[in-house]
Amino acid sequence: MAVQVEHEKRKHEILTKALELFIEEGYEDVTFQKIADRCGITRTTLYIYFKNKREIFLWSIKQFTQALEQEILTILKNPQYTSIECIFDMIITRAEENYQFFKVLLTYLIQLQKSGSNVNERVARRTIRIQHILSTIVIRGQKNGEIKKLPVKNINDQLYMLLECGIFRLAVLGKQKLDGIREMVAFSISQFREE
Repeated sequence: MAVQVEHEKRKHEILTKALELFIEEGYEDVTFQKIADRCGITRTTLYIYFKNKREIFLWSIKQFTQALEQEILTILKNPQYTSIECIFDMIITRAEENYQFFKVLLTYLIQLQKSGSNVNERVARRTIRIQHILSTIVIRGQKNGEIKKLPVKNINDQLYMLLECGIFRLAVLGKQKLDGIREMVAFSISQFREE
């Protein structure tokens, strides 16, 4: 009797194991064969799901950002966690937990830039939904009187730049804790508070 394969489940498992491998060995050193070996499948089976290593890596990034988005949305639905600080603390915590991922992502982006790709555009495409969610958080804070009626874009840009700075510290400077970023986010939010 043939074994029934849950394709979405298998695809998710491939992405999870591939991301672990990228983190362990770095983007350049991972091969399609190594991914297949890690997943306990043949290269032929892996080709059913993905065309190449790059596609797997891009899907891994998408899976990572979608999980972060989902966690933010879950927090937003919980009335116990309405403060903007709570949400940014969670984002910073997830970044700290995944610091090695950002190192791999940095080497990948440098490689893309060397090949002439527009890295800024690619990063913007991957982060636009998170930025939109952050704007929604700011708007909600303004509606409930938590945040001053300042331009949402300016508040969002400032807070998002602090997150980018944190990722820089993780990926480039090798930091594993972002306490200074937490303090700057708290300070910035305090400046936006309605008194």
